[in-house]
Amino acid sequence: MLTLIVSPAATVAETASQAPMTLEREVFDAERKRSLPMRIYLPSGRDPAPVILFSHGLGGSRDGNAYLGTHWAEHGYVVVFLQHPGSDAAVWQGVPPAERRAALKAAADIENFMARVRDVPAVLDALERWNSAADDALAGRMNLQRIGMSGHSFGAITTQAVAGQQFLRGRGDFTDPRIDAALMMSPSAPRRGGSAESAFVKVQIPWLLLTGTRDTAVIGDATIESRLAVFPALPAGRKFELVLDRAEHSAFSDRALPGDREPRNPNHHRAILALSTAFWDAWLKDDRKAIAWLQSSSPRSALEAADRWQWK
Repeated sequence: MLTLIVSPAATVAETASQAPMTLEREVFDAERKRSLPMRIYLPSGRDPAPVILFSHGLGGSRDGNAYLGTHWAEHGYVVVFLQHPGSDAAVWQGVPPAERRAALKAAADIENFMARVRDVPAVLDALERWNSAADDALAGRMNLQRIGMSGHSFGAITTQAVAGQQFLRGRGDFTDPRIDAALMMSPSAPRRGGSAESAFVKVQIPWLLLTGTRDTAVIGDATIESRLAVFPALPAGRKFELVLDRAEHSAFSDRALPGDREPRNPNHHRAILALSTAFWDAWLKDDRKAIAWLQSSSPRSALEAADRWQWK
């Protein structure tokens, strides 16, 4: 397993047996009268596989970040990309370019946050139904005792919320106990309504944070300082952080984003895939070698000199 990680440039070519199959599904949450589209990447083989959920950023969809879904599925995971109506691509599609920023900003509100955190358990409930239905294409394909949650930007905030972050002002605790590990790309600390320490003090599961030294966003006013404030506030034990040098907000996505100033660095995706796969292997497959690898200087073999890697 670790040969895959130590030589990240060769990961896909040397270890992938075949491209994963994808399924398009939709969950209808009757209580909220809300339909949730999703794309599911399936690994080869029929044995039950650990599950990873991915929550897209503001204005995204289940179609984005296919490089993650493909790679994780090739390495033995059922990967579920859920789409959040109200903060997905429909917010800006068909809107005149001059009005898109305002439309996106309006969608980054508490209503859509609350909808997103309720989307996650709705999807998990659906996966349980499909996994146990004898006549379903997904029957028996998922090991739902091993679930990872991930996301980028607004999806990182969604992931933080269902993976242990605490909220003040009556917003409550949205933690879903079915989630065993969480990976956030472009995380952020609360900017109002409490300190980072109070927000993250109850996080009990493994977290991997990924950001960049230029990881700011046009919408949301998240600063580098906010992104870097999460790791120090987390309780010690199974917590990791990767900071990619000169990586912008788009470094974690498939394509450039408005406002980008840096050329895309192809090694960023190689590093993201190598470390994220090791993280999932460690905590969703109980891979002791992956755990030891993460808790060492060895991940530097996948990084450039100015990238930063730490754990506690």
